[in-house]
Amino acid sequence: MTNILVVEDERKVSAFIKQGLDEVGYGVDAVEAPSLAREKIQTQKYDLIILDVMLPEMSGVDFAK
Repeated sequence: MTNILVVEDERKVSAFIKQGLDEVGYGVDAVEAPSLAREKIQTQKYDLIILDVMLPEMSGVDFAK
């Protein structure tokens, strides 16, 4: 199974993305902040990260670097 991490601070957007990916069979975790994403990445292997550019703690671009 492909595991995906969604990093999105808007709950409705995150829920919409997660639901769509769940429906087609992906394993999906969703978090609202880069600090929470770092915690997840340290304990779980992800095949793909969907990352919002405008996040509360730092930009998604900076997080990706």
